[in-house]
Amino acid sequence: MSRVRAVLFERDGTLVEDVPHNTDPDRVRPLAGTREAVGLLRLHGISTGFLTEQPGVARGLLTDAEVRRVDRRVDDLLGPFDVWGVCPHAPDDGCHCRAPEPGLLLWAVGRVCTAPSDCVVVGDRGARVEAARRAGGHGILVPSDRTLPEETAHADHVAPDVLTAVRAILTGPPRGRVLADERPIESAYATGEGPG
Repeated sequence: MSRVRAVLFERDGTLVEDVPHNTDPDRVRPLAGTREAVGLLRLHGISTGFLTEQPGVARGLLTDAEVRRVDRRVDDLLGPFDVWGVCPHAPDDGCHCRAPEPGLLLWAVGRVCTAPSDCVVVGDRGARVEAARRAGGHGILVPSDRTLPEETAHADHVAPDVLTAVRAILTGPPRGRVLADERPIESAYATGEGPG
């Protein structure tokens, strides 16, 4: 049995398509494999949640209520999730919840009553994975078209997709640099491309 008690996903670019400053729940589109991945975690009794940074709130581009409506749509399509976490601050606000600071992650694991060391964060940005490390948890990078090559190069654990990451998590905390997949290992390093 896995000693992982909770998995937190980056919302945009990992669970659903990244639509900058999205205010329209109808534009929420789950990424391939995410329904199955989240369902597997629930089947194994692992708490699930998602985190999102919405600096557009601080900049007046969207409201807290609009963010909540989009979050609710994500929960309707892929949930129910045990926790949702939002950082509404701009990058220069100096908040403790914006990755790579671990504040939002620490808040979320507290909400699901687990320790950071028993949590895995799955995301497409190096800052989110770094926040997990700073909190004492584990991070898995799932590169997307917005992942920088240096983020992939510096990540402790890389998976080509969310479903592969979750399958690896079910055996315990991540081990190894590139997590196993049916595709050739080189595919795990490709960003924004399909298999092959």
